[in-house]
Amino acid sequence: MTLLLALALISAVITFGMSLVVYKLSLKYRLYPKIRDRDVHTRPTPRLGGIAMFLGILGAFGVGWLLAGQFGVLTLIFSDSGPILAILGASLLIVVIGVVDDVWDLDWMTKLAGQFVAAGLVAWLGVQIYSLPIGGLTVGSPVMSIVITLFAIVLVMNAINFIDGLDGLVAGVALIANGTFLVYTYLLQREISPQNYFSLAGVIAAILVGACAGFLPLNWHPAKMFMGDAGALLIGLLMATSAISVTGTINPDTLSTLGRSSLVPAFIPIILPFAVLIVPLLDFGLAVIRRLRAGKSPFSADRKHLHHRLLDMGHSHLHAVLIFYAWTAVLSIGCLLFFFDPYWMAIVFVAIGLVVCTAFTLAPLSRRKANEAAAELAPAGSDEADATAHYDSLDIASEQRTENSARPLAQPATKENP
Repeated sequence: MTLLLALALISAVITFGMSLVVYKLSLKYRLYPKIRDRDVHTRPTPRLGGIAMFLGILGAFGVGWLLAGQFGVLTLIFSDSGPILAILGASLLIVVIGVVDDVWDLDWMTKLAGQFVAAGLVAWLGVQIYSLPIGGLTVGSPVMSIVITLFAIVLVMNAINFIDGLDGLVAGVALIANGTFLVYTYLLQREISPQNYFSLAGVIAAILVGACAGFLPLNWHPAKMFMGDAGALLIGLLMATSAISVTGTINPDTLSTLGRSSLVPAFIPIILPFAVLIVPLLDFGLAVIRRLRAGKSPFSADRKHLHHRLLDMGHSHLHAVLIFYAWTAVLSIGCLLFFFDPYWMAIVFVAIGLVVCTAFTLAPLSRRKANEAAAELAPAGSDEADATAHYDSLDIASEQRTENSARPLAQPATKENP
């Protein structure tokens, strides 16, 4: 675990240093787009943080490669260079696509095609879903494995990209989710192979945790720099790859042969990736349904994402981000707790966490109802009534009716009055 934390620290340091460099260069050469209607920020802000994150990830993998000769436990991971080169090559491709989109605004079909090419590179060189722990060990054909892997990676990339709308949101959510997944891969590998705690999934999760931690200081509200599509798609690509390298290869019977209860641990490899991604996937699904019902492209932009709705409910920018963090932490950590006995502790944690998160999410609605009730009960003409007048729905409706009745009736169309 110490080496994994060291890789995370290396990734964080390099990412933070490169973020400062990219930020200064972006300001010097005005490498930032104009503010769009759906944007929450009010001043032009550089969007090339994904470049710094990629350099941090690349540097951490490079250090890991160098350390593989000194630490035998890393040899099994870095001796097979094919998957790692595929991951880095796909990461470079997706960052290039993201940067071009951040600067020149690509059309969605070109971006989607690039995402499939990057996912195909990962799947082609060995990181695939070979099996699913559902009803035993289900193994599909090689073609089916590649197809499922492609769509899984592209789905996660877009889900992460869709929630990238508030300062620090994606970086923080990914930090929590990948931190949880890192702990899980470590515990799982320790169960399966007590002599070697390392796995490709764990290395990817550790390096990604470091990249998010190194970028978050510049991305915290008010953000000096955004990660842009390059950073969000990169995070989605690596999260999907990390999950697939565990979900797609583990035999669910392995844990039961180790003396553990067979049902719950066997399903954790497939449940946990969905748990850590439940908020992005939910936002992605709702956005696709909403846009298709409106007759638009599922990748068209709008201002109706979950984070926008939290702001419209009355949450501050910081509160909306912290709510996303809380939901992610409760669901991912709660799922991780099912790895341990007794299971009732996980159930209690998730139940309490969901109640608390729901209460904080809906708090502005309760406050507004209380304010509306106070406004309606306040004596007419009092200072309290004047202060709460904008909450009184009855007065607002009355004023609207008065305004409508005061308007002149429309005259019938004639030659003199067209």
